[in-house]
Amino acid sequence: KKKIKWQHDSQTVLAWFEEGEETITAFVEPFVILLILVANAIVGVWQERNAENAIEALKEYEPEMGKVYRQDRKSVQRIKARDIVPGDIVEVAVGDKVPADIRITSIKSTTLRVDQSILTGMSSVNFKGTNIAAGKAMGVVIATGVNTEIGKIRDEMVATEQERTPLQQKLDEFGEQLSKVISLICIAVWIINIGHFNDPVHGGSWIRGAIYYFKIAVALAVAAIPEGLPAVITTCLALGTRRMAKKNAIVRSLPSVETLGCTSVICSDKTGTLTTNQMSVCRMFILDKVEGDSCSLNEFTVTGSTYAPMGEVHKDDKLIKCSQYDGLVELATICALCNDSSLDYNEAKGVYEKVGEATETALTCLVEKMNVFDTDLKGLSRIERANACNSVIKQLMKKEFTLEFSRDRKSMSVYCTPNKPSRTSMSKMFVKGAPEGVIDRCTHVRAGNAKIPLSSGIKQKIMSVIREWGTGRDTLRCLALATHDNPPRKEEMNLEDSSNFINYETNLTFVGCVGMLDPPRIEVASSIKLCKQAGIRVIMITGDNKGTAVAICRRIGIFVEDEDVSTKAFTGREFDELSLAAQRDACHHARCFARVEPSHKSKIVEFLQSFDEITAMTGDGVNDAPALKKAEIGIAMGSGTAVAKTASEMVLADDNFSTIVAAVEEGRAIYNNMKQFIRYLISSNVGEVVCIFLTAALGFPEALIPVQLLWVNLVTDGLPATALGFNPPDLDIMNKPPRNPKEPLISGWLFFRYLAIGCYVGAATVGAAAWWFIAADGGPRVTFYQLSHFLQCKEDNPDFSGVDCVVFESPYPMTMALSVLVTIEMCNALNSLSENQSLMRMPPWENIWLVGAICLSMSLHFLILYVEPLPIIFQITPLNVTQWLMVLKISLPVILLDETLKYVARNYLEPGKDSLKCPLTCTEN
Repeated sequence: KKKIKWQHDSQTVLAWFEEGEETITAFVEPFVILLILVANAIVGVWQERNAENAIEALKEYEPEMGKVYRQDRKSVQRIKARDIVPGDIVEVAVGDKVPADIRITSIKSTTLRVDQSILTGMSSVNFKGTNIAAGKAMGVVIATGVNTEIGKIRDEMVATEQERTPLQQKLDEFGEQLSKVISLICIAVWIINIGHFNDPVHGGSWIRGAIYYFKIAVALAVAAIPEGLPAVITTCLALGTRRMAKKNAIVRSLPSVETLGCTSVICSDKTGTLTTNQMSVCRMFILDKVEGDSCSLNEFTVTGSTYAPMGEVHKDDKLIKCSQYDGLVELATICALCNDSSLDYNEAKGVYEKVGEATETALTCLVEKMNVFDTDLKGLSRIERANACNSVIKQLMKKEFTLEFSRDRKSMSVYCTPNKPSRTSMSKMFVKGAPEGVIDRCTHVRAGNAKIPLSSGIKQKIMSVIREWGTGRDTLRCLALATHDNPPRKEEMNLEDSSNFINYETNLTFVGCVGMLDPPRIEVASSIKLCKQAGIRVIMITGDNKGTAVAICRRIGIFVEDEDVSTKAFTGREFDELSLAAQRDACHHARCFARVEPSHKSKIVEFLQSFDEITAMTGDGVNDAPALKKAEIGIAMGSGTAVAKTASEMVLADDNFSTIVAAVEEGRAIYNNMKQFIRYLISSNVGEVVCIFLTAALGFPEALIPVQLLWVNLVTDGLPATALGFNPPDLDIMNKPPRNPKEPLISGWLFFRYLAIGCYVGAATVGAAAWWFIAADGGPRVTFYQLSHFLQCKEDNPDFSGVDCVVFESPYPMTMALSVLVTIEMCNALNSLSENQSLMRMPPWENIWLVGAICLSMSLHFLILYVEPLPIIFQITPLNVTQWLMVLKISLPVILLDETLKYVARNYLEPGKDSLKCPLTCTEN
């Protein structure tokens, strides 16, 4: 912009040197330039504002949510944080971002830890924006919105400096290089023509000649600078992020848009990302009879695969009443009480949704299906039906406190006391967790009403069934349920130190086991196949057991059916036991990690980065935040914690793995589109530079003047350049390996293409003007010598005998040059539909916006050509049919030239299929 302002000021000053009648008209040109600049500024502001609005609109896809208790619902419900009002009763749990300033009224866990690093305040107040690090509590809202402490700080904040993206840095470097080259060319053009400063056409004045060629140098600078580029880039990024949002990928950091296209490894969670996360219990068992060291089981199947609380329980394909089995009554009691989640009916969507964690919600839903106390459910509304059976159980016992889940002991428990104390009902602890961990701490089993010591034979029988469920085709996620019938008195328990919790969860009685189904998403298999084609390695990282993880990997295509996974699948413990070098090697080849801790994720990212891999890491929990922050692309789940979202660059609104793949494809397309319109604008400017340079070097009359160049750069070229941001992805965009993030914006081959196309544009523009002088019907038909020495044209010069010197000031050659330039730029825009795909494979109608932009640009050219007084201002004149046919003949070959260059790139320079095999082969070995 500074360069353009300098050019405009130069034109205004130079106008003072014009004499006679030309003095008035000399001011028209700088005035028109000023008008064009003002119009461009207005368009630029409008485009910037649109981009800002697009970014603001993205926030609607990721609203802050809060959990509240209100009179219209018996259970907790999730609402947008902006709808919370003072006086609301709010529930917060581990991983939540506090939605408003709340005063704690009760703590529902043994400990409550709040990360208030962004604020400092009273211990009894939870401030909006702070994060719950551990525990669960309830409180009353005391302030919302701008009235919160964080809101007051935001009111006092000033705008912060925006981080420049890697692409912007590359463009800055390119701009500096371009400026240096342009400056040298401008100086060279001025020096080349020093010998012409005293030509008669300048009245013999050396100063007037110097000023004339200085104006040509200024025109050259205008021609070389792509003035519309910044606004076009802003618009392209805004369009790209908006398209990603429609695909459920919410980009929180603009630099990640570019990085997405470079992704070479995707580390994905299993639950909810590769699978549906519509957890539902489909099988369960309790002990029937125990005889010595052997036992028989009662196995049940449960219908229903969503969160809807409707379904049936069958035994041997026959419908049963759960209330007839004492073991099922106790199992349902544990499921209802050892649980922090609930069901909520979303009236707007007409579906039941989880409030809390998916696994626990599945247990809540199971309790509703079992209805162990034969609760009358008729006449209940869908909202009341959501937690009806759970409410009955919760009325029997009061939950005193929770021993929160920890990855060390892989279980959680609750301490409950009866609401109506009696001699037969006593305090109990209910436990649920990973079967191997819970059963190791069991000393007895429940068979009917009997409590029987757990023998090795019984334990072996139980574990064999669990292993069968976990490694079968359904790959069930199993949870063991147990009870502590005689727990210590709560006054005797040290609840401040969580390391003691495992000591309280001993001498347990095994009650039963539930198997949950979380089937793979239907579209995941095709997405993983697409990743392989694109040279992207997919690694599953899960907390589930290894057997379940490998089985899912086989079903979705990460592993083929009979593949040996001994060196490609590891548990967290197996990984820890490896040496540092072996861990690094494992990360180079592995595609599945099971039973991992969050710390493993960070370590895996570090090892992958040591191989120069660009890693996308998914996560949803508080403990995932370090790994999300460390990865080049941290991807948080839409249903994940606020902490995880804050640490990530992108949020998946639908928690779907296929959305990641779609985002990678969109990232590649955005980068390609930016390269295409940069190529389009730069090659156009190179053409203009060549045109000005050739006319100066050959001594031809001016083919283009600054006001025409500025019109082309800002108006005529700007519309197609913006429309190129709507280009669809190349047909083979996901058949190429990931782009190296360190590769230059303009490679050597691309620079050659810019130069080749630019030289043709410049030569064609000058050639069109020369055609009118030398060969056109109705033209002066001068010789090449006369044209190149037109400044020596005088009546007494025998070399110009019979030539009227006024013809060298005719507007026709300038009109021919401008028309060829505009037409050839429209053809060049069609060439830019794809970097290397032929127009035969990707025709113009693939981007209807580009077709419209080309039509509008040509209409604007016709406007300045045929509507008075615009031809006078732009110093051009209307053309006839013959002249327009010549314009097309000169312009259309640029399409053939670029098609040839694309053919060379596709067949001889692009990485072929063999090079694509390398990344995949490396992962197979």
